[in-house]
Amino acid sequence: MAGRRVDVEKVRAALDAQLAELGEHPYDGPAARAPDAAVEVVLRVYDKGLRPERDVARLAVRHLLEVLAEQAPGRTVEVRVPPYAAVQCVPGPRHTRGTPPNVVETDPLTWLELATGRVAWQDAVDAGRVSASGARADLSAFLPLH
Repeated sequence: MAGRRVDVEKVRAALDAQLAELGEHPYDGPAARAPDAAVEVVLRVYDKGLRPERDVARLAVRHLLEVLAEQAPGRTVEVRVPPYAAVQCVPGPRHTRGTPPNVVETDPLTWLELATGRVAWQDAVDAGRVSASGARADLSAFLPLH
């Protein structure tokens, strides 16, 4: 996912719209911190039972998937968070063709909660909020992200 260009103005406008929906002031932080701010804002939106703006949710999910890929480099496990993104990560045998043997799939809210430590890996798996197939699909050693 590296190399994707983020339209800073579009992200800032979406972030500001999301903050306005929460009754908060517009985002005035640096552009480099916008992904972290997006994670915090999207979680607050979910906490209030609201639906996050698509662009803000996409930024938050992709950001934390990129952090996972940086902290657990490799191509053994594919982590999917539809409809926003997927990454390959975790050291081990490289997957090159067809359906990967180790796949983790979850929804955006669960991914954000796992990545930030709000929900433990095993609790999410036990509750059916995560689908994890393959011998190496256990991400508990990498979560929450730091």
